[in-house]
Amino acid sequence: MQETTAEANGTKLRILEGGEGAPVLFLHGAGGVAWYPLLELLAQKHRVIVPEHPGFGRSQIPEWMMTVGDLAFFYLDLLKVLDLQDVHLVGHSLGGWTAAEIAIRDTARLKTVSLLAPAGVASPEVPFGDIFLWSPEEHARHSFFDKKLVEARLKYLAALDIDVTLQNRAASARLAWNPRLRNPQLPYWLHRIDKPTLFVWGKEDEICPLACAAPFMKPIEGATLEVLSETGHGIHSERPEKVAALLETHFARISETSRASLPP
Repeated sequence: MQETTAEANGTKLRILEGGEGAPVLFLHGAGGVAWYPLLELLAQKHRVIVPEHPGFGRSQIPEWMMTVGDLAFFYLDLLKVLDLQDVHLVGHSLGGWTAAEIAIRDTARLKTVSLLAPAGVASPEVPFGDIFLWSPEEHARHSFFDKKLVEARLKYLAALDIDVTLQNRAASARLAWNPRLRNPQLPYWLHRIDKPTLFVWGKEDEICPLACAAPFMKPIEGATLEVLSETGHGIHSERPEKVAALLETHFARISETSRASLPP
């Protein structure tokens, strides 16, 4: 993994990148950017590009960033700046919501869309976990089914610069405070996603509950869902091998279909 920077429309951001091959753009959740085990697995076959959202980490929250929709437009500009085509777009949690907002606007540079326990669409029966009311310790305990990973997350947070933690919380609040973790208009436009779309969800997710999957998927033609048992919200850290295998199958299936449609 190497660290680079890029600039789009006057906003600079940090990018983690590794591997070679077809591009995978991974959008992180509210906890901030990191080189997760899932990304290391994907980088064995792909060029994995992981931007740190504007306003996260040590960057200032830009004045233009008021909603996740603004963030989506920014990433469309970034795709153009980086000259990326046939991108496998993957997002987790807040990043999954952002990926959906990108795809309802423009899929010209995308090949597939994969949403890992995304926020953005609420269930009428089961509420989101309120990440803004929880302490970091409570957030960690609600993130994983495997309690050993809770302790590992708490150690990671203890070692993290407090300024970065606070900045990530402030940026997440700017994007998702009101209404909490959702865009009420998003379900009306999800039918615009015209690329193969995969959802992966932990059955025991206590932040973005599995009950959100049905209303999120319903408007997207051909969308598929994979549910992982004994798995919480942090599926990219809790089940990296399984999630990587599901993503690779999704990517490969689309590639094979594309080749089969070419004229002889």
